[in-house]
Amino acid sequence: MNFRQIATLACCPALCAGIALALLHAPSAYGQKTYSVQGKWAVGGEGGWDYLTADSAAHRLYVTHGARVEVLDTTTGKAVGAITGLKGTHGVALDDSGKFGYISDGGANAVVVFDRGSLEKVASIAAGTNPDGIVFDPFTKTVWAFNGRSKDVTVIDAASRKVIATVALPGKPEFPTSDGKGNIFDNIEDKNEIVRLSAKDPKITATWPLAGCESPSGMAIDVAGNRLFSVCDGKKMAVVDSNTGNVLATPAIGDGPDAAGYDSKMKLAFSSNGDGTLTIVDASGSSYKVLQSLTTEPRARTMALDAATGKVYLVTAKFGPAPAATAENPRPRPSVLPNSFTVLVAAHN
Repeated sequence: MNFRQIATLACCPALCAGIALALLHAPSAYGQKTYSVQGKWAVGGEGGWDYLTADSAAHRLYVTHGARVEVLDTTTGKAVGAITGLKGTHGVALDDSGKFGYISDGGANAVVVFDRGSLEKVASIAAGTNPDGIVFDPFTKTVWAFNGRSKDVTVIDAASRKVIATVALPGKPEFPTSDGKGNIFDNIEDKNEIVRLSAKDPKITATWPLAGCESPSGMAIDVAGNRLFSVCDGKKMAVVDSNTGNVLATPAIGDGPDAAGYDSKMKLAFSSNGDGTLTIVDASGSSYKVLQSLTTEPRARTMALDAATGKVYLVTAKFGPAPAATAENPRPRPSVLPNSFTVLVAAHN
């Protein structure tokens, strides 16, 4: 606003009052928009799944699916190809050059490196036992594979593809995230904690209890706002100050969450829930109000956010009856019905 505009406003109290009223009632970035499921992409095949990752620049979606990673074109929903010959995939991390991706192959206790152009595997790097959550850190150009059974993290130099550190963790790790400024964060599921690690000198620098948050799994980060969003059992999302570890709020979410997302443009936090809902939370202020609980489909509990389009991708399938319980497996999971694996696309209207 220039001097002439300021002088004009100073001479027009009615106009000033009108502008103030308009600003008072100005909508947030979310405004009156709501989200809906706007697409369903049939993938098919067999087996379970875990995390998925969106590559906004390349218009691709990487979906872990049993012994393979499905690669879909996000503009059409059609299959581009797949990375195959794996044993039990959990997550996919992408480097910041657009060249390589990294798969946590829990069944092989390895991190598999693939070429994002050809989708060919180029290396397999031994990790701990059952690598699960995985993240690429742009600050140090390292890959962090969090090992669920050995309760540690394998740190890999992306250039040399060598393990440069193994850091013991206080419990079972779940989903990690990086702030791109030298810190890695991870949920410790069985201790109801978050650990912060130094990316430059791999070690734990803080351990923060998550009061009122049971079994934290998925995590997202608002880098600019210094906020972490951990989704927990008991239908809660823990909003955490990433500098101090203080829990700032615990908005209500759906039941059985496993992944989270944050849209920096819309300032929204998301939780994908196994009860068939996607919880959308206003993260633009300090209230963390739940704006919407979108009905998705049962067991659609993992998600990926496309930073460019704001679309949310979720996956699920149809299930048959669970087998009878045994002493070795007292809580058997129902089997996935063949060719029912599906990607859901949620977007604002």
